[in-house]
Amino acid sequence: MESLFSDQMRLNPFPLYRQLRDHKPVFYLDPPGVWTVFRFDDVKAVLSDHARFSSSYGPRQAASDATESALQGGVGPAERARQGSVLITTDPPRHTDLRSLVNRAFTPRAVAALEPRIEAIAHELLDKVAGDGRMDIVGDFAYPLPVIVIAELLGIPAKDRDKFKHWSDEVVASADRMVGGEAAGSQQAHEEMNAYFRGIIEERQRAPEDDLVSALLQAQDGEHKLSEGDILALCWLLLVAGNETTTNLIGNAVRTLLEHEEAFALVREHPTLLSGAIEETLRLRSPIQAMFRRAVEDVTISGQVIPKDAHVVAFIGSANRDERQFADPDLFDITRTPNPHIAFGHGIHFCLGAPLARLEAKVALTVLMERFSSWQLVRDFELTPARGFIVHGVTELPMTFTSR
Repeated sequence: MESLFSDQMRLNPFPLYRQLRDHKPVFYLDPPGVWTVFRFDDVKAVLSDHARFSSSYGPRQAASDATESALQGGVGPAERARQGSVLITTDPPRHTDLRSLVNRAFTPRAVAALEPRIEAIAHELLDKVAGDGRMDIVGDFAYPLPVIVIAELLGIPAKDRDKFKHWSDEVVASADRMVGGEAAGSQQAHEEMNAYFRGIIEERQRAPEDDLVSALLQAQDGEHKLSEGDILALCWLLLVAGNETTTNLIGNAVRTLLEHEEAFALVREHPTLLSGAIEETLRLRSPIQAMFRRAVEDVTISGQVIPKDAHVVAFIGSANRDERQFADPDLFDITRTPNPHIAFGHGIHFCLGAPLARLEAKVALTVLMERFSSWQLVRDFELTPARGFIVHGVTELPMTFTSR
């Protein structure tokens, strides 16, 4: 199974996913000692049934420290104890309380209000390369756009945005420890990130501003109020999720459209199809390939018993290509209806930032189409997968274009 996590396999894991869905839809992978799940219905059940599959990894002593650290986003037990509650690794009722407080920052109205600023950022980024006729869609555009958006939401100075990218990359890559990889910088990244955000929190406690950190400090629902640890945890979650997911969504969308000329031509002729193209990109090349859970009790899935306290990896990227759910699952069909993909998860842990990611992708692609014509990927360029087996994307994607 080592090949599942190689660079080449991570660039195109989908043929192997199909084999596993057909022949080993649920199996134990040792090392690193986790149960893996690949079919749509099974993955959806694991993600949504919090009564049987906890998002908290609990006291399972058999797991290695590295595995525990990766499952928790690269943070060791001592660091976790200082951080407070992380939205994606808590269960009800604590998850319900946290989500109700944080939801206020991501209402449809609040997200929609960001569109003019996102559009302005997109134009600013493209202004820098418009005269070159060539750009790296990841490094020049798909990476900085969401980083700037989330940094501005959190009230982070522009000079510190590169730190965000470094910290985010290290945290995502820490999941590779589960499969024998290394992520030596993840612990340091967390320590630096916590120290940085503690400073921001102290500043906002003294002098609140119109940003998300100030809003989180003031958020209260009856007796429920966020602790400093809760706010730290939410800051790193928003940083990582808001950066990596959207960066890879934009990069994957450009790559997929340029690889499918007829679909791209349709989108350019009929811009109303862009939303469908984004949803189909989310399904076909899900930015997040896997999520983690812990079995609360013995659970039987596809005839296989997953024992109590076992760690489970649910492969979203495989589920979204399952022919049992999607007709012609390997076909990029921008008119696919319905398209019930689970790229943003399912159930109570459905991605809080999904509307923002969709908006950023829509604005980014719209501005690209308005500004440039005759896009082409640079030929004979060897793609490198994004760091971290839980994500799907590439580190660079050079393309040529003609400015309008």
